[in-house]
Amino acid sequence: MPTPPPTGPLVTRGTLVEDLRRLGVRTGETLLAHTSLRSLGWVNGGAVTVVESLLETLGPDGTLVVPTQTGDLSDPALWRDPPVPERWWAEIRATMPAYDPRITPTRGVGVIPETVRTWPGALRSAHPQTSFAAVGPRAAVIGERSPLARLEDLDARVLMLGTGYATCTGFHLAEYRVPAPRVPVGRPAPGGGWEVVTEVSVTSDRFGELGHDFERDRPVVLGGPVGAARARLFPLREAVAYAERWLPVHRPREEEF
Repeated sequence: MPTPPPTGPLVTRGTLVEDLRRLGVRTGETLLAHTSLRSLGWVNGGAVTVVESLLETLGPDGTLVVPTQTGDLSDPALWRDPPVPERWWAEIRATMPAYDPRITPTRGVGVIPETVRTWPGALRSAHPQTSFAAVGPRAAVIGERSPLARLEDLDARVLMLGTGYATCTGFHLAEYRVPAPRVPVGRPAPGGGWEVVTEVSVTSDRFGELGHDFERDRPVVLGGPVGAARARLFPLREAVAYAERWLPVHRPREEEF
């Protein structure tokens, strides 16, 4: 059976730039983007066109940041989608390639972040599972340690194109600032082999409810469409501060050491 033709809308670099400017994306700002290519419609040029549009809108003084997570660099005992046989676990741990910010591909964040990761001049942070990549003059300032905190310092704004609040990485920064369990995390060691470290347990559980309340109470620009996508634009600092107050009340978690 033949594939039906796309229903559109037809989206180009020019129409995306126009939509982003109408939404309120500003020249020269620092922007943390969470994106869904599929939500935008039929984009002529795909992810490359989206990245070009974002960079054109931000201009030469603006900086684009995206999450470039690599959740597959983790303990195979925890894999569920799909799981692997238990008899493989030891060998997977022993042979899993270490994280390399230059070549390790993203996983589970979509084609647009992967495109930014490989963009000329892109810089990527060092965390082996929750890295960010940036393009623009403030990419180096964002740095290798706690990029979200650096984005907060820079008064970055968050752009969500066709994505829900479950993808809002800024809320995770708040999790590091409120009582939360610490858990052992297994991953490939930088020098080879396997390591287990203790980190704050982060989860996007109830982020949808958190985002709903944040949107109700704080300055979120609701607009669009950008292409065919619903868009949200808001200050990262406001989102983190709101989550710091909301999480202990609505999603309290026992702090364990």
